[in-house]
Formats: sequence, C-alpha cells, structure tokens
Amino acid sequence: MINYNELPNRSIACVDMMSFYASCMAVIHDLDVRTVPIAVVGNLEQKGSVVLAASPAMKKRFRVKTGTRLFEIPNHPDIQIFEPKMQFFLEMSMAVTEILHKYVPPEAIHVYSVDESFIDLTGTERLWGPPENTIKEIQKEILDTLQLHSTAGMGPNMLMAKLALDLEAKKTGFAKWTYADVQTKLWTVSPLSEMWGIGRQVEKTLNNMGIFNIGQLARYPLELLEEKFGVMGNQLYHHAHGVDLSELGSPVVEGQISYGKSQILMRDYNKIEEVKAVILEMCEDVAKRARDTYQAARTISLGIGYSKDAFGGGFQRSRTIQEATNDTMKIYEVCLDLLKENYNRNPVRHISISVTKLEDEQSMQLSLFEKDNWKNRKLATAMDNIRNRYGSAALLRAVSYTAAGTTVKRSKMVGGHKE
Repeated sequence: MINYNELPNRSIACVDMMSFYASCMAVIHDLDVRTVPIAVVGNLEQKGSVVLAASPAMKKRFRVKTGTRLFEIPNHPDIQIFEPKMQFFLEMSMAVTEILHKYVPPEAIHVYSVDESFIDLTGTERLWGPPENTIKEIQKEILDTLQLHSTAGMGPNMLMAKLALDLEAKKTGFAKWTYADVQTKLWTVSPLSEMWGIGRQVEKTLNNMGIFNIGQLARYPLELLEEKFGVMGNQLYHHAHGVDLSELGSPVVEGQISYGKSQILMRDYNKIEEVKAVILEMCEDVAKRARDTYQAARTISLGIGYSKDAFGGGFQRSRTIQEATNDTMKIYEVCLDLLKENYNRNPVRHISISVTKLEDEQSMQLSLFEKDNWKNRKLATAMDNIRNRYGSAALLRAVSYTAAGTTVKRSKMVGGHKE
C-alpha cells in the first residue's frame, strides 16, 4: 500500500497556452481565438499540408483538428487559415516564461514545450498567498499582457499537475488534484492512453494483460509489471497511484523513456530508396540524441504511414536487439530489416523512428573496446561535436543532398516550419 503521508507534498503547477499557435495568430490579426475558427497550416502552397493547430471554434464547428489536411478544410467564409510564424511563436513563448520568472526563480521553472511549462510554487505563500490563487493571477497576467488564454493544473508533484491539466483543467480552465483524488479521478481514467506517459503500444500490451483502466493498473502486482516492462513497469505502477518523486524537469517524469522522431513528408515518396534516405537521416538524429545523454537502446521501432492516395494505412514494428546501441548505422540496419519485412510498396507520407529500453552507455562499454565499435563511436562523437558547435546542418551524410533528403531544407526552418 502507498503511504501518502510519507510522500513530498509540493505545489507544482502545469500551465498550458490554449491552442497556442492559433492563439498567436489571433493576436497578430486581432481575432478572438475562442470564437473565430482558425487553422494554422504548415504550407498553404501544398494541399496535402497538415493543420498544426486549430482554434476551439474550428474544432467544434468544422471538426478540423491537428493533423487534418489542408484540402480537407471546408470552404467557408468564417474560416481563417494562416501559415505558422515560428519566430513569433518562440518570442511569445519566451514572453510567457518571463512572466513566470516574476513569481519564482529560474530553477523553479521547467519549460516542457513551446506552449507548456511547469512551475514550483512551494514556499511562495508568504510572498503571493495560496499557490492556487497565484496561478490564477499568473493566468490573468498572461491574458492581460499577451492576450493569450491559458489553462493550468496543480498537484503535489509534476505528474499530478500534468494529469490535472490534461484530464480536467483543459475543460474548466483550472484544476487542482491532491493524493485524495487518486482513486476518484485518476483510477477511473480509460482508455489507458488518456494517461500521460502511456502510448498506444503500451496500452495495447496492458489491454492484453486484462488492464483497461488506471485503477486496474494500480492494483496489478508490481512484480509482474516489472517482469513485463522492466523499470518502466515500476514507473507505470507508481504513476497509477499518483506517485512521482522526480525533481522538476526530470526526464523520467516527462515520459522520456525513449528517443524518437516523426516526420510528415511534404510529398509522396514512391521509391524505396527515397524512403531509405529519410530513414537514415532520422536514425542519425535519434542516435545523436541518445549519444548526447550517454544512453544506448535495445529496442528500435519503425513506423510507416502510407499516402491517403493509397487509402492510408501503414505499419508500426519494433525489434529488440541483444546488445544496446547508439550507433547510427546499427539502428539504421534494424530499420531496414523492419522496412523490408513490412513495406508493401505503397507511396509513403509519414515516417517515425524511436528507440526504447534505454541503458546507460556503460552497459555497452566492453563492446566499445572492440576495434570497429570504438572507431565508430569516436567518429560519431567527432561528428556530434561539430553539429553541436556549428549547427545541425554543418555536417551531413550524402543522402541529405539528394532530392529525397529533408534535413537541409528543415535546417533552415524553425520547428520544422517557416520563420
């Protein structure tokens, strides 16, 4: 049994900017994001470009949401469609962070994404009063100064704050969850993928184990979850009880049990060699991120989404290898095997790659001292250092300069889109 009296009880809030990209465009054009149907689309010159953000009115009135294609948006005079202004979005995000800095020191803030931040208000009562009142005051200041509407969840740790945000505050504007709410609010959550940190694949595995809501997960034997999922099983069990002992900004509480990259291609890729070129670029990026944190992975996943012209569909497959790796080419070789086994030659429009079952790089130390492995690691480190210093496009593989490559073009964008 969990003894909540022995756990830290902090005042953590998660603040989220409502429909952030759409809200920013509403600010530029003096529109009300709550009532005007707004869509932010990656590229207005390409009909297959996707919606990056949609205002509440756009979602409710026209059922247009993130991921909808440009050609699927109805032709209606009320609809406002814009291309993203990534530089402006970043500036607005920084302005929000500056407001947070007025209430707490930098170490009490964790910027989770461009539109979402955690803030630790523990111990600020003497300065600002009750933390829930402080968060509401912060939300008011963001609205008054930046014209951005926000929602906020509060809890005794980062996990509970995030859950309060996602599962309640996004409907009500503000919500505070305590440990007393775990059984009544958290345990009722279903499907499992509604829970922060549980993806579709994990949900499917848990469903096969007879687990369909968070309460069932919380009551499942810890040892069996650890046997099935390893360290992730321990995390699933404790998160189902609302327990999270991570420090502010910890990778574990963020669900960072993997490194991944997903890309919607700007055209259909009809040749397998073109698909391979993009996969290699993406493997380079994912492997570098693992190397930067001295992590190595044992499970490699490849996802392929086919074009709607081919009636959609695709596949998501994983393979666990015997020895953990962060070598670009080893990850690429596994992806090629998965591609060869599952690809049906349909035109490709979406590719995703992830590596999981992470281990400290020291676990592969013995193999590193084998001649070729050590040589490859030194070469990768040298390449990573150059990119870290001079930019991601400072040193690229040859495939990036072919017609299929996407890295060169994307390196000139902010967040993968025009500035």
